[in-house]
Amino acid sequence: MHLTKLQLANFKNYEELVLEFPSRVNFLLGLNGSGKTNLLDAIHYLSVTKSFSNSSDTQNIRYGADYFFIRGFFANVNKQGEVFCQVQSGKKKVFQENGRDYDKVSDHIGKYPVVLISPLDVDLVKESSEARRKFFDQMIAQVDHSYLDALLEYHHALKQRNALLKLFTENNSIDYDMIDLYDQQMARSGGLIYQKRKAFVAEFLPIFNTSYNLLVDNREDATLAYASELEASEFEAGLKSSIKKDLILQRTTFGVHRDDYVFGFAHGELKRLGSQGQQKSFLVAIKLAQVEVIKSHLGFSPILLLDDIFDKLDDTRIARLLRIISGADYGQSFITDAGPERTQAMVDELDIDCDIFSVEKGIIHQSSIQ
Repeated sequence: MHLTKLQLANFKNYEELVLEFPSRVNFLLGLNGSGKTNLLDAIHYLSVTKSFSNSSDTQNIRYGADYFFIRGFFANVNKQGEVFCQVQSGKKKVFQENGRDYDKVSDHIGKYPVVLISPLDVDLVKESSEARRKFFDQMIAQVDHSYLDALLEYHHALKQRNALLKLFTENNSIDYDMIDLYDQQMARSGGLIYQKRKAFVAEFLPIFNTSYNLLVDNREDATLAYASELEASEFEAGLKSSIKKDLILQRTTFGVHRDDYVFGFAHGELKRLGSQGQQKSFLVAIKLAQVEVIKSHLGFSPILLLDDIFDKLDDTRIARLLRIISGADYGQSFITDAGPERTQAMVDELDIDCDIFSVEKGIIHQSSIQ
């Protein structure tokens, strides 16, 4: 997958921008706050229909404007594609492929995949299970649309069941037939989610270990385990056994929305025992493995977005990472850095064929071609 051209208007700190990207490897260099990450976010928008930094679409509109648009032109093998997104205050978001609206915006997921490596990835280690579930849900959905459909169905049923629990508690009366209806829906979609998550982790783990050992020079094996209540209980039985607790708490306390993914090593859990260096390498390796999984499922490489990761790794691991992503079998990548001297030194040392762009206060120009 290759992004050949990008157009922006009123997106974050960009008033108007048109850029072309003939190269596979692209460096975006500039001071913090200059707009490097915003450019990556625009590419992310075209892939997954939303920002990775702002949950509200309208928060991405440039100050003083009432709309933004992003347009990207993609090339993949012999296929060309144009993706367009427009958000205007008070109006429905427009999202199109080749000039046509989607019946469901979720149908776009997986068509133009990206993998993002950013400082926010630390949440996968330090935050609750919700962050890890969200990450793996997005990864699996990019390669398996039936998983995304099941996920949407499950969360709709979960929302309705939780609303019933609150209503029944407030009214001090319970309609078990209505609860059973949503239990059946959650069991059907949730059972599929459980099986697909379990199978995905089994496929993902060896690929992840290969990526991790490329970064750390085969010094240790990492582990990734999928933890679910469904390992010990049938879905509908688990829901029925938790109904008293659910009514007290007014929320569903059993199901795949409580699953987790446990990161670690042979000697213990990453969150408790892993050094900062191990945590950083672990997270980068997960994203590199994600690239390989997408490639094996879809038959082409996703676009790789790397946001200020040079500050997170030592020089040896940076060099290994750059060798990997600049290899002939890798797809297109966009890499931000606040240290142009460091980037230039790495590019020269590794002899990387790339384009380098300078970013300053929402203005971008191509500063050199290697």
